[in-house]
Amino acid sequence: MKLNKLHYAVSLGLGMAFSGQALAQQAQQETQTAEESVEKIQVTGSHIKGVDLEGSQPLTVLDADDIARSGANTISELMNTISQTRGGQGSFTTAQSGATSNSTPPGQAAASLRGMGPASTLTLINGRRVAASSFASGTENFVDINSIPLAAIDRVEVLATGASATYGADAVAGVINYILKDDYIGAEFNASYENSTASSDEGKTNINLVWGGEVAGGNLTVFADLYDRNAFHAKDRAFTRDPVLESNYSYLPKEVPNIYYESARDFYEIPAPECKRDYIQTEYGETICPYYSNEDDWLESPLESQSAGFIYNTMVGDLEWNTDFFYSRTKSTSISTPAAPLQTLNYTWEAVFSSPNQIYDGDGPYVPESALDIYSDEVRNGLLDNMWIDQFLTPAGQELWGFRFDSRFPTPRTVEVETDAFRLVSELSGFIGNWEWDSAVTISRSESEQVASEGIYNRLKYHSALAGELCSDGTIAAYDDSTDTLSCGAGSLAGMYNPFLVGDSANDAILALAQERPTRDGESTVYGWDFKIAGDLMEFNNDYIRSAFGLEYRQEEISDVPSENARAQFENDYRVGVFGFGSSLSEADRKQWGAFAELYVPLAENLEAQLAGRFDDYDDFGSTFNPKVALSYRPIDDLIMRASWATSFRAPSLTQAGVKLRTTTSTFDCGANQDVADLYCEGDGTEVSVNTLELGNPNLEAEESDSVSLGFGYSPTDNTTITVDYWAFEHEKLVDTNMTGVLARAIDDASLRHCGLVPNGQIGIAYNPAYCNDPALTDAQGRTIEEEGANLYEILEASNAAGLARGDYLDFNRDHILLLENTGTQEVSGIDYRFDHRFELQGGDLSLSLEGTHYLEFDRNKPGSDEIEELAGTWTYPEDIASASVFWDAEDWFAGLTAYYTGSYEDDIDGLRGRNLDELEELGALDANGEREVSSWTTVQLSTGYKFEKANLNLTINNLFDREPPLAYGSSRGFDSYNANAYGTTYRVSFTYFFE
Repeated sequence: MKLNKLHYAVSLGLGMAFSGQALAQQAQQETQTAEESVEKIQVTGSHIKGVDLEGSQPLTVLDADDIARSGANTISELMNTISQTRGGQGSFTTAQSGATSNSTPPGQAAASLRGMGPASTLTLINGRRVAASSFASGTENFVDINSIPLAAIDRVEVLATGASATYGADAVAGVINYILKDDYIGAEFNASYENSTASSDEGKTNINLVWGGEVAGGNLTVFADLYDRNAFHAKDRAFTRDPVLESNYSYLPKEVPNIYYESARDFYEIPAPECKRDYIQTEYGETICPYYSNEDDWLESPLESQSAGFIYNTMVGDLEWNTDFFYSRTKSTSISTPAAPLQTLNYTWEAVFSSPNQIYDGDGPYVPESALDIYSDEVRNGLLDNMWIDQFLTPAGQELWGFRFDSRFPTPRTVEVETDAFRLVSELSGFIGNWEWDSAVTISRSESEQVASEGIYNRLKYHSALAGELCSDGTIAAYDDSTDTLSCGAGSLAGMYNPFLVGDSANDAILALAQERPTRDGESTVYGWDFKIAGDLMEFNNDYIRSAFGLEYRQEEISDVPSENARAQFENDYRVGVFGFGSSLSEADRKQWGAFAELYVPLAENLEAQLAGRFDDYDDFGSTFNPKVALSYRPIDDLIMRASWATSFRAPSLTQAGVKLRTTTSTFDCGANQDVADLYCEGDGTEVSVNTLELGNPNLEAEESDSVSLGFGYSPTDNTTITVDYWAFEHEKLVDTNMTGVLARAIDDASLRHCGLVPNGQIGIAYNPAYCNDPALTDAQGRTIEEEGANLYEILEASNAAGLARGDYLDFNRDHILLLENTGTQEVSGIDYRFDHRFELQGGDLSLSLEGTHYLEFDRNKPGSDEIEELAGTWTYPEDIASASVFWDAEDWFAGLTAYYTGSYEDDIDGLRGRNLDELEELGALDANGEREVSSWTTVQLSTGYKFEKANLNLTINNLFDREPPLAYGSSRGFDSYNANAYGTTYRVSFTYFFE
């Protein structure tokens, strides 16, 4: 559906010129003052005021009463009450936060429409943009809704359909517009407290103040908000305290190590002496000391936020001046499972001597044999009788004798983050004749500082500590092989760290010398200017064609700068300098301008059209034009039928354009390309995941989307409303890596084939260095795998003859480097429905409502593959999401019940290990097809409140019947934290006092 951009640019320019002529004519008329004008309402989805467009588009509005009755403390909690932002993995909260750049940033949250990802949902405040978080979720930039103060929000408008024709980039799935309070008169103080009914303390405290009044001839509204939330631990609930499956164990215990199987004579892992939990037997018949991640799992991170701001409106002559400002600070801490020191010295002495201080990827570190001296002679000798004691090379260059072990560090990874955000918008508006205009400047910024405060250790220092080579000042000792002595500069030798010695303060102090505190500093800024003008364009069909035109300029900057020890760089062989923590440098900026035109056309007495088009030009990926056509038809006064079609786009995020070597994994699909299957998968159509580094691509194109919406709204009585809307999105050019495509291109493109590490600044596939170093591993013409014209099939034959790989495939090295590409599509469609009815009875009103979403399809191709995944009804993607409520409203009090429903969906059985499947078979948890469903989940919320003369008292009880989340084996937590929570019954008491 490619349209001529030049044609639309010319058409838009003619429209602007025509409007300018009309403005000049109108300017000759007497100027209307703001006092003489009637206030016109503008709704999200249109820049035209005074036209009843709310019923002609599928708009969801949460007003002040809805917000109060929701019992929400934060924007994140509020957005979880509507079906359009529930389901899938698009919206996320701090429940998914973690320690690395692949995780959700600690303390931050995002709202996503239709499960299509937060980067595909445009977040606005008062119709204008807000800076994204500088810390991306993966490579997707998003607006941290935890930084938006709930106390300042008057209402929320949600338009869940493509809206780039009106608002520009990122409105692929729609728009969420947070409308601030203004023109407030009076003062109110609110305090609330929430906690669970369990014995643990998950307390949430919220205090806010709003004041408004006349100041300097205008209205000033001031607000302040304080929020504090305690952490929520898996150990605090019976159903998350213990592992959902015994087979979910890790071989890497936390307190004392197991002895690695390759250091055992029978090649069976040797259990750690003095294990702090029960030993278990593995699927291989080994007995080990296990670790379960729920021991250190925080189901919700602690969060503190403080925010304040103001909205000021006044008249300056005939012009109205509006300014809104808010500032927020959030602090949070994220806990992740303890890191594991899985890296050790290289296996081959040739490589060791060529790079004596290099730490290579392996399975378990070495420790000197003397580590076992802490045990009795009987225990020590019993262990040694079943062990190989091998020679290994230390970072300082010593040749010691020891063995390898499996372990985790004793302390979980702890990451602290602090985010400061502010937003300032200053707007002037007025009239030129009957045309209303407004123009504003916007400055919005988000700054985040992150530090890994515990549980992160330097690679080299840790190996040095194990060998007794660490000095008291944290440096690594120098080794003189002629005298077989170690020496320190300013400090003294600290001694050997013994991972088997638990609870010894001196031993713990040695490990502390290897601790690192990597940091990450981010800043995201938006500078914007816009000008809009709206008015009646011309008479038409005994009515007027109403119109709006506008210009916008925007500059965006982002930087995400981790400390050197947290980055993968060529200089350190693409290894992060610490265990268990990694971030990626990202820096980019862009400039953009856009122009739009919008028309409201009364085609007939009962048929109206909304036509819109917007042209955007970016200094990086180029320009795009996006039109919208919407029709609304009223065959009778009580029924409106509506339809719309629009195109939208998502500009590549600045992180996707500017990220440097982000550590992740990529999957290639051997079923999508036979050559790839023959060279890398033994001819099978399997999927393989490998470690890769992602590299930002400044040449990315914009993602594109077509959206369709068809529906109706019917009001058979003044108190009854029924709406049903079908919606569909075709979303193309999604940004991801395409490992399958790169492997296919590498067959004929030698620049993508590299022996060993991919050189700095290049991209491609990393192969075993032997393909360039061994003359037996060439094609028939003697060409190595890096040379132009090399025959990869002949090199594969040579590789098989030499036994280089374990199977019939070309052998990889690690750290392939892949550019982000426009690869992938998704098609999402469904039906929204809503029913509202109010009975006006003696003594009060009884209100009934039902709203929900049914997903018809959620189809997405696997990254780098043509295979389509049908996600609707699968893991984390329920087909049905709904809520129903009944409320009684009297003059002084209200009470009501709301039921939230999440439909059943498939458990993630395909993502489980073989040992998990064996245990599930024994439990009888799988059906005849080896599958199971996560059960539907319904929780009930009770909301009640009483209105005193100058105060309100509200009580909200969530999950009234204390329903546990549905059992899900696809998550190590035992439940799906995207679609459920483990709090159980919680209560919230809120008190508001109104001052005169």
